[in-house]
Amino acid sequence: MDKRRTKKISTEMQKQISKILQNDINDPRLTDNMVSVTDTEVTNDLAFADIYISVLGDKKVKDEVFEALNQANGYIKNLIGERMRLRSMPEFRFKLDTSIEHGIYIDQLIKETIEKDERSHVDDDK
Repeated sequence: MDKRRTKKISTEMQKQISKILQNDINDPRLTDNMVSVTDTEVTNDLAFADIYISVLGDKKVKDEVFEALNQANGYIKNLIGERMRLRSMPEFRFKLDTSIEHGIYIDQLIKETIEKDERSHVDDDK
C-alpha cells in the first residue's frame, strides 16, 4: 500500500482514538488520568496499528490505563470502523510512550544545572 495512504490513515486514526478516549469511554481509569494518544503507526498491509499512549502517573496508574484500553479494545475498534469505514480493521497494539516524561526529566535536569551554575557564580563573586 502507498506510504502516503498509510500515513493518512494513521493520522486520522490517531485523531479518532483521541476523540473516543475523550468523549465515548466512561471508564474512570481513563477519564481520571492524564491520557493522550501521541502517535499511531499503521502497517502497510493494515494488519496492525501501533497506538502510542502517554500516561502521566506512576506504574500502577499506567498499568490500570493499559488494562482499561485493552478491555475497551473491541469497542474502540468498532467505533473506528464506523467512523473511518476501512475495508479491513487493523489489530490494535497499545504501547507506552515515555517521551513526554523523558522531556520533563531532561527539563528538570537543565533547570537544576542552571541553578547550580548560578549559585557557583554568586559564590565566585564574593
